Amino acid sequence: MNQLVLSTEEITEIKALLSEVARRHNSAEDPDLLSDACVYGHELPRRVRKFLNNFKTLESPPGISLISGYTIDDNKIGTTPTHWKTKPAISPSLEEEILLVLFGSLLGDLLGWLTQQDGHIIHDVMPIKGHEHEQLGSSSEELLWWHTEDAFHPYRCDYLAMMCLRNLDNVETTMGYPDWAELSPRTIDILFEPRFSIHPDESHLEKNKSDITKRTGSQQLMLKSSYEKINRMNKDPEKISVLFGDRKSPYVRIDPYFMDPLKDDEEAQQALDQLIKNIDANLFGKALQPGDFIFIDNYRVVHGRKPFKARFDGYDRWLKRANITRDLRKSRATRSSNTSPVIF
Repeated sequence: MNQLVLSTEEITEIKALLSEVARRHNSAEDPDLLSDACVYGHELPRRVRKFLNNFKTLESPPGISLISGYTIDDNKIGTTPTHWKTKPAISPSLEEEILLVLFGSLLGDLLGWLTQQDGHIIHDVMPIKGHEHEQLGSSSEELLWWHTEDAFHPYRCDYLAMMCLRNLDNVETTMGYPDWAELSPRTIDILFEPRFSIHPDESHLEKNKSDITKRTGSQQLMLKSSYEKINRMNKDPEKISVLFGDRKSPYVRIDPYFMDPLKDDEEAQQALDQLIKNIDANLFGKALQPGDFIFIDNYRVVHGRKPFKARFDGYDRWLKRANITRDLRKSRATRSSNTSPVIF
Protein backbone atom coordinates (compact mmCIF):
# COMPACT_ATOMS: atom_id res chain seq x y z
CA MET A 1 0.00 0.00 0.00
CA ASN A 2 1.04 3.61 -0.41
CA GLN A 3 2.29 5.07 2.87
CA LEU A 4 3.21 8.49 4.20
CA VAL A 5 4.98 8.68 7.57
CA LEU A 6 4.47 12.07 9.22
CA SER A 7 7.58 13.94 10.27
CA THR A 8 7.99 15.53 13.69
CA GLU A 9 7.56 18.97 12.12
CA GLU A 10 4.37 17.89 10.32
CA ILE A 11 2.89 16.44 13.51
CA THR A 12 3.62 19.69 15.35
CA GLU A 13 1.96 21.67 12.55
CA ILE A 14 -1.06 19.37 12.52
CA LYS A 15 -1.54 19.47 16.29
CA ALA A 16 -1.45 23.30 16.26
CA LEU A 17 -4.18 23.32 13.60
CA LEU A 18 -6.28 20.78 15.53
CA SER A 19 -5.99 22.79 18.73
CA GLU A 20 -7.29 25.85 16.90
CA VAL A 21 -10.20 23.98 15.32
CA ALA A 22 -11.12 22.24 18.59
CA ARG A 23 -11.40 25.64 20.31
CA ARG A 24 -14.06 26.59 17.76
CA HIS A 25 -15.93 23.29 17.55
CA ASN A 26 -16.70 20.84 20.37
CA SER A 27 -17.71 18.06 17.99
CA ALA A 28 -16.17 16.66 14.82
CA GLU A 29 -19.76 16.42 13.52
CA ASP A 30 -20.55 20.10 14.09
CA PRO A 31 -22.32 21.20 10.86
CA ASP A 32 -20.19 24.33 10.72
CA LEU A 33 -17.03 22.25 10.95
CA LEU A 34 -18.21 19.85 8.25
CA SER A 35 -19.01 22.86 6.06
CA ASP A 36 -15.54 24.38 6.59
CA ALA A 37 -13.59 21.12 6.76
CA CYS A 38 -12.08 21.51 3.30
CA VAL A 39 -10.93 25.04 4.18
CA TYR A 40 -9.19 23.74 7.30
CA GLY A 41 -7.95 20.72 5.36
CA HIS A 42 -5.97 22.93 3.04
CA GLU A 43 -4.02 24.18 6.04
CA LEU A 44 -2.59 20.70 6.58
CA PRO A 45 1.06 20.16 5.55
CA ARG A 46 1.50 20.26 1.78
CA ARG A 47 3.02 16.76 1.66
CA VAL A 48 -0.16 15.36 3.26
CA ARG A 49 -2.40 17.24 0.83
CA LYS A 50 -0.41 16.03 -2.16
CA PHE A 51 -0.42 12.44 -0.89
CA LEU A 52 -4.22 12.33 -0.54
CA ASN A 53 -4.78 14.27 -3.76
CA ASN A 54 -2.68 11.73 -5.68
CA PHE A 55 -4.64 8.90 -4.06
CA LYS A 56 -7.88 10.50 -5.25
CA THR A 57 -6.93 11.59 -8.75
CA LEU A 58 -4.40 9.02 -9.97
CA GLU A 59 -6.14 5.85 -8.73
CA SER A 60 -2.77 4.14 -8.54
CA PRO A 61 -2.64 0.52 -7.37
CA PRO A 62 -3.51 -0.89 -4.95
CA GLY A 63 -6.21 1.62 -3.93
CA ILE A 64 -5.07 1.80 -0.30
CA SER A 65 -3.22 4.68 1.36
CA LEU A 66 -1.87 4.87 4.90
CA ILE A 67 -0.83 7.95 6.86
CA SER A 68 1.09 6.94 9.97
CA GLY A 69 3.19 8.45 12.73
CA TYR A 70 0.57 10.65 14.39
CA THR A 71 0.92 10.35 18.18
CA ILE A 72 -2.01 9.20 20.33
CA ASP A 73 -2.17 9.97 24.07
CA ASP A 74 -3.54 6.68 25.40
CA ASN A 75 -4.47 8.20 28.76
CA LYS A 76 -6.23 11.17 27.20
CA ILE A 77 -8.54 9.13 24.96
CA GLY A 78 -9.68 7.01 27.91
CA THR A 79 -10.92 3.44 27.81
CA THR A 80 -12.40 1.72 24.78
CA PRO A 81 -16.20 2.26 24.80
CA THR A 82 -18.49 -0.67 25.50
CA HIS A 83 -20.97 0.43 22.81
CA TRP A 84 -21.36 3.11 20.15
CA LYS A 85 -24.51 4.27 21.95
CA THR A 86 -22.47 5.58 24.90
CA LYS A 87 -20.94 8.62 23.18
CA PRO A 88 -20.02 11.39 25.67
CA ALA A 89 -21.11 14.99 25.04
CA ILE A 90 -17.52 15.93 24.18
CA SER A 91 -15.31 13.15 22.85
CA PRO A 92 -11.95 12.63 24.61
CA SER A 93 -10.58 11.91 21.12
CA LEU A 94 -12.04 15.12 19.66
CA GLU A 95 -8.82 16.27 18.01
CA GLU A 96 -8.22 12.86 16.43
CA GLU A 97 -11.78 12.82 15.10
CA ILE A 98 -11.32 16.31 13.69
CA LEU A 99 -8.15 15.15 11.94
CA LEU A 100 -10.07 12.25 10.39
CA VAL A 101 -12.61 14.79 9.10
CA LEU A 102 -9.91 17.09 7.72
CA PHE A 103 -8.08 14.25 5.98
CA GLY A 104 -11.40 13.04 4.58
CA SER A 105 -12.30 16.51 3.31
CA LEU A 106 -9.36 16.31 0.91
CA LEU A 107 -11.04 13.33 -0.74
CA GLY A 108 -14.68 14.48 -0.68
CA ASP A 109 -17.63 14.94 1.69
CA LEU A 110 -18.29 12.81 4.75
CA LEU A 111 -21.45 10.72 4.53
CA GLY A 112 -23.63 9.07 7.19
CA TRP A 113 -26.70 6.82 7.41
CA LEU A 114 -29.72 7.34 9.63
CA THR A 115 -29.91 3.54 10.00
CA GLN A 116 -26.29 3.16 11.11
CA GLN A 117 -24.89 4.16 14.51
CA ASP A 118 -27.74 6.60 15.21
CA GLY A 119 -26.97 8.72 12.15
CA HIS A 120 -23.48 9.70 13.33
CA ILE A 121 -20.84 10.63 10.76
CA ILE A 122 -17.92 9.34 12.83
CA HIS A 123 -18.41 5.71 13.84
CA ASP A 124 -16.82 3.82 16.70
CA VAL A 125 -15.51 0.36 15.83
CA MET A 126 -14.86 -1.85 18.85
CA PRO A 127 -16.09 -5.23 20.13
CA ILE A 128 -19.53 -5.22 21.76
CA LYS A 129 -20.71 -7.92 24.14
CA GLY A 130 -23.40 -10.00 22.48
CA HIS A 131 -22.09 -9.26 18.97
CA GLU A 132 -19.22 -11.76 19.09
CA HIS A 133 -20.60 -13.91 16.26
CA GLU A 134 -22.42 -11.27 14.18
CA GLN A 135 -21.40 -9.98 10.75
CA LEU A 136 -20.74 -6.54 12.21
CA GLY A 137 -17.69 -4.36 12.81
CA SER A 138 -18.51 -4.78 16.49
CA SER A 139 -18.09 -8.56 16.34
CA SER A 140 -14.93 -10.28 17.51
CA GLU A 141 -14.84 -14.08 17.46
CA GLU A 142 -16.43 -14.26 14.01
CA LEU A 143 -14.49 -13.63 10.81
CA LEU A 144 -15.83 -10.39 9.32
CA TRP A 145 -16.17 -11.36 5.68
CA TRP A 146 -14.51 -9.08 3.18
CA HIS A 147 -16.79 -6.73 1.27
CA THR A 148 -17.09 -3.30 -0.27
CA GLU A 149 -18.71 -0.92 2.20
CA ASP A 150 -22.54 -0.73 2.00
CA ALA A 151 -22.40 -2.62 -1.28
CA PHE A 152 -26.20 -2.99 -1.33
CA HIS A 153 -26.79 0.75 -1.73
CA PRO A 154 -26.41 2.92 -4.87
CA TYR A 155 -25.09 5.83 -2.76
CA ARG A 156 -22.37 3.87 -0.95
CA CYS A 157 -19.14 5.73 -0.23
CA ASP A 158 -16.24 6.20 -2.63
CA TYR A 159 -13.70 5.88 0.18
CA LEU A 160 -13.66 4.31 3.62
CA ALA A 161 -11.43 6.04 6.17
CA MET A 162 -10.36 4.43 9.44
CA MET A 163 -8.21 5.76 12.25
CA CYS A 164 -6.68 3.51 14.90
CA LEU A 165 -6.77 4.67 18.52
CA ARG A 166 -5.90 1.35 20.13
CA ASN A 167 -4.98 -2.18 18.99
CA LEU A 168 -3.01 -3.93 21.73
CA ASP A 169 -3.83 -7.36 20.32
CA ASN A 170 -2.70 -6.50 16.78
CA VAL A 171 -6.04 -7.49 15.28
CA GLU A 172 -5.69 -7.48 11.52
CA THR A 173 -7.88 -5.59 9.10
CA THR A 174 -8.07 -7.62 5.90
CA MET A 175 -7.93 -6.02 2.47
CA GLY A 176 -7.78 -7.30 -1.08
CA TYR A 177 -8.49 -6.58 -4.72
CA PRO A 178 -8.99 -8.56 -7.93
CA ASP A 179 -6.21 -9.51 -10.30
CA TRP A 180 -8.02 -8.74 -13.51
CA ALA A 181 -5.45 -10.56 -15.63
CA GLU A 182 -6.55 -13.81 -14.01
CA LEU A 183 -10.18 -13.43 -15.12
CA SER A 184 -11.33 -14.24 -18.65
CA PRO A 185 -12.98 -11.54 -20.80
CA ARG A 186 -16.19 -13.59 -20.76
CA THR A 187 -16.21 -13.75 -16.97
CA ILE A 188 -15.73 -9.99 -16.79
CA ASP A 189 -18.53 -9.46 -19.33
CA ILE A 190 -20.93 -11.52 -17.20
CA LEU A 191 -20.00 -9.62 -14.03
CA PHE A 192 -20.81 -6.35 -15.84
CA GLU A 193 -24.39 -7.56 -16.38
CA PRO A 194 -27.22 -6.89 -13.84
CA ARG A 195 -27.64 -10.51 -12.76
CA PHE A 196 -26.73 -10.26 -9.06
CA SER A 197 -28.32 -9.01 -5.85
CA ILE A 198 -26.96 -7.80 -2.50
CA HIS A 199 -28.99 -7.52 0.71
CA PRO A 200 -28.45 -4.77 3.32
CA ASP A 201 -25.81 -5.78 5.84
CA GLU A 202 -26.51 -6.29 9.55
CA SER A 203 -25.47 -2.78 10.62
CA HIS A 204 -28.50 -1.23 8.84
CA LEU A 205 -31.16 -3.59 10.22
CA GLU A 206 -33.74 -2.60 12.84
CA LYS A 207 -32.34 -4.99 15.44
CA ASN A 208 -29.25 -2.78 15.66
CA LYS A 209 -31.01 0.58 15.85
CA SER A 210 -30.62 3.11 18.66
CA ASP A 211 -33.31 4.05 21.19
CA ILE A 212 -36.02 5.58 19.02
CA THR A 213 -37.78 7.10 22.08
CA LYS A 214 -34.93 9.65 22.36
CA ARG A 215 -35.91 11.16 19.00
CA THR A 216 -38.39 13.89 18.17
CA GLY A 217 -41.59 13.05 16.32
CA SER A 218 -40.21 14.07 12.91
CA GLN A 219 -36.98 12.15 13.55
CA GLN A 220 -38.95 9.04 14.48
CA LEU A 221 -40.93 9.32 11.25
CA MET A 222 -37.71 9.67 9.21
CA LEU A 223 -36.17 6.66 10.93
CA LYS A 224 -39.33 4.62 10.40
CA SER A 225 -39.25 5.55 6.71
CA SER A 226 -35.57 4.58 6.53
CA TYR A 227 -36.19 1.13 7.94
CA GLU A 228 -39.12 0.63 5.61
CA LYS A 229 -36.74 1.30 2.70
CA ILE A 230 -34.14 -1.06 4.14
CA ASN A 231 -36.75 -3.78 4.66
CA ARG A 232 -37.92 -3.43 1.04
CA MET A 233 -34.33 -3.64 -0.20
CA ASN A 234 -33.80 -6.70 1.98
CA LYS A 235 -36.99 -8.44 0.84
CA ASP A 236 -36.63 -7.68 -2.85
CA PRO A 237 -33.12 -6.47 -3.76
CA GLU A 238 -32.68 -5.10 -7.25
CA LYS A 239 -30.59 -6.90 -9.81
CA ILE A 240 -27.22 -5.20 -10.20
CA SER A 241 -23.87 -5.75 -11.85
CA VAL A 242 -20.89 -6.62 -9.68
CA LEU A 243 -18.50 -4.74 -11.96
CA PHE A 244 -18.89 -1.29 -13.51
CA GLY A 245 -16.75 1.39 -15.14
CA ASP A 246 -13.88 0.53 -17.50
CA ARG A 247 -13.71 -3.12 -18.55
CA LYS A 248 -9.90 -2.97 -18.60
CA SER A 249 -9.78 -1.79 -15.00
CA PRO A 250 -13.24 -2.29 -13.50
CA TYR A 251 -14.74 -0.96 -10.31
CA VAL A 252 -16.29 -3.57 -8.04
CA ARG A 253 -19.39 -3.78 -5.84
CA ILE A 254 -19.53 -6.98 -3.82
CA ASP A 255 -20.48 -8.46 -0.44
CA PRO A 256 -20.52 -12.28 -0.74
CA TYR A 257 -22.00 -12.93 2.72
CA PHE A 258 -25.14 -10.95 1.82
CA MET A 259 -25.52 -12.07 -1.80
CA ASP A 260 -28.15 -14.54 -2.94
CA PRO A 261 -27.03 -17.79 -4.56
CA LEU A 262 -27.96 -17.78 -8.25
CA LYS A 263 -29.67 -21.15 -8.48
CA ASP A 264 -31.35 -20.28 -11.78
CA ASP A 265 -28.29 -18.66 -13.37
CA GLU A 266 -25.37 -21.07 -13.26
CA GLU A 267 -23.26 -18.99 -15.62
CA ALA A 268 -23.49 -15.89 -13.42
CA GLN A 269 -22.84 -17.93 -10.27
CA GLN A 270 -19.70 -19.42 -11.79
CA ALA A 271 -18.46 -15.96 -12.77
CA LEU A 272 -19.12 -14.66 -9.25
CA ASP A 273 -17.36 -17.69 -7.72
CA GLN A 274 -14.32 -17.03 -9.90
CA LEU A 275 -14.17 -13.40 -8.77
CA ILE A 276 -14.51 -14.39 -5.11
CA LYS A 277 -11.75 -16.99 -5.49
CA ASN A 278 -9.59 -14.39 -7.22
CA ILE A 279 -10.02 -11.85 -4.41
CA ASP A 280 -9.44 -14.53 -1.76
CA ALA A 281 -6.06 -15.22 -3.37
CA ASN A 282 -5.12 -11.55 -3.12
CA LEU A 283 -6.32 -10.93 0.44
CA PHE A 284 -3.84 -9.75 3.08
CA GLY A 285 -3.93 -8.49 6.65
CA LYS A 286 -2.73 -5.28 8.29
CA ALA A 287 -2.74 -4.64 12.05
CA LEU A 288 -3.36 -0.91 12.31
CA GLN A 289 -1.43 0.84 15.07
CA PRO A 290 -2.41 3.91 17.14
CA GLY A 291 -2.02 6.99 14.97
CA ASP A 292 -2.56 5.11 11.70
CA PHE A 293 -5.09 6.59 9.26
CA ILE A 294 -5.99 4.25 6.42
CA PHE A 295 -7.99 5.18 3.32
CA ILE A 296 -9.55 2.45 1.19
CA ASP A 297 -10.92 3.02 -2.31
CA ASN A 298 -14.36 1.43 -1.93
CA TYR A 299 -14.68 1.00 -5.70
CA ARG A 300 -11.48 -1.01 -6.03
CA VAL A 301 -10.67 -2.67 -2.70
CA VAL A 302 -12.55 -4.95 -0.32
CA HIS A 303 -11.96 -5.06 3.42
CA GLY A 304 -12.86 -7.20 6.43
CA ARG A 305 -11.36 -8.25 9.76
CA LYS A 306 -9.81 -11.38 11.22
CA PRO A 307 -11.45 -12.91 14.30
CA PHE A 308 -10.04 -12.27 17.77
CA LYS A 309 -10.88 -12.83 21.42
CA ALA A 310 -12.17 -9.59 22.93
CA ARG A 311 -10.99 -8.78 26.44
CA PHE A 312 -13.81 -6.35 27.37
CA ASP A 313 -11.52 -4.67 29.90
CA GLY A 314 -11.50 -1.18 28.40
CA TYR A 315 -8.43 -1.79 26.24
CA ASP A 316 -9.83 -3.63 23.22
CA ARG A 317 -9.16 -2.60 19.64
CA TRP A 318 -10.76 0.79 18.94
CA LEU A 319 -11.05 2.47 15.56
CA LYS A 320 -12.87 5.52 14.30
CA ARG A 321 -14.48 5.13 10.87
CA ALA A 322 -15.94 7.52 8.28
CA ASN A 323 -17.53 7.20 4.85
CA ILE A 324 -16.48 9.67 2.17
CA THR A 325 -18.27 10.44 -1.09
CA ARG A 326 -16.86 12.37 -4.03
CA ASP A 327 -20.34 13.62 -4.96
CA LEU A 328 -22.79 14.29 -2.14
CA ARG A 329 -25.30 15.78 -4.57
CA LYS A 330 -26.16 12.45 -6.17
CA SER A 331 -27.90 11.38 -2.92
CA ARG A 332 -29.87 14.64 -2.51
CA ALA A 333 -33.27 12.93 -2.83
CA THR A 334 -32.45 10.77 0.19
CA ARG A 335 -31.19 13.56 2.50
CA SER A 336 -33.29 16.03 4.51
CA SER A 337 -31.50 19.11 3.14
CA ASN A 338 -28.74 20.02 0.72
CA THR A 339 -26.33 20.48 3.64
CA SER A 340 -27.25 17.33 5.57
CA PRO A 341 -24.72 14.52 5.03
CA VAL A 342 -27.04 11.80 6.40
CA ILE A 343 -28.96 9.45 4.10
CA PHE A 344 -32.39 8.37 5.35
